[in-house]
Amino acid sequence: MTAATATTEAAPTAERYLTINNIEVIYDHVILVLKGVSLDVPKGKIVALLGANGAGKTTTLKAISNLLRAERGDVTKGSVEFKGNRVDQLSPNELVKRGVIQVMEGRHCFAHLTLEENLLTGAYTRSISRAGLKEALEKVYHYFPRLKTRRGTQAGYTSGGEQQMCAIGRALMAKPEMILLDEPSMGLAPQIVEEIFGIVKDLNQKENVSFLLAEQNTLMALRYADFGYILENGRVVMEGDAENLRTNEDVKEFYLGLSSSGRKSFKDVKHYRRRKRWLS
Repeated sequence: MTAATATTEAAPTAERYLTINNIEVIYDHVILVLKGVSLDVPKGKIVALLGANGAGKTTTLKAISNLLRAERGDVTKGSVEFKGNRVDQLSPNELVKRGVIQVMEGRHCFAHLTLEENLLTGAYTRSISRAGLKEALEKVYHYFPRLKTRRGTQAGYTSGGEQQMCAIGRALMAKPEMILLDEPSMGLAPQIVEEIFGIVKDLNQKENVSFLLAEQNTLMALRYADFGYILENGRVVMEGDAENLRTNEDVKEFYLGLSSSGRKSFKDVKHYRRRKRWLS
């Protein structure tokens, strides 16, 4: 399959939970970072957002979760919708209450709190009884048994893998319908990465949590995702079914350096064709 073929595929025709419509993001009123990005995340699916460092993956997630203003960034064009309602003007905590939560790159656990105390902070937006809180904790421990073993340990004294599990578990405590997961494999050993992606797949299949997953580890992400979008310089340059992207020669050439002439930009790939998506 060629890149041109991959770009003509539409996202899966399942119920769409999250829709990003032609958004543009500018930092400090000057720096244009995202340039007309559009994508869909259907209900109950895992969608991978791929690209090199600096392609705009994290900015896309923060545009959805409304965390850009803390970094002097703004969505200046387009819209973000969740379950048919615009959410790009909500505060981050209001969005969490709607069912969308972001797990930040770098985990951001509270180092001085225990792992269990970190998990409990994830339920702050919920009106929940003590029994309900205990039930939510047990669900997290079911998926992350290592956290139960280490629950009394201060997060700052745990491994990177345990902190990543804690960050995802903390998000799960908010009872989300959609998790925006930013670079979960960063700095982790391959065995731990495999374990975490396996848990993400379980959460997707057993808890019906949808995921938008930003990741540089392309092959790993596409093994677990249903659909993928590739960003380059703030634009979507390719999209398609995850299996088709994983076996696409142009994707392998760009990400794995299999070309004899070295790595290429998608602009230089013979079969590349950008598909512009405009608001109707």
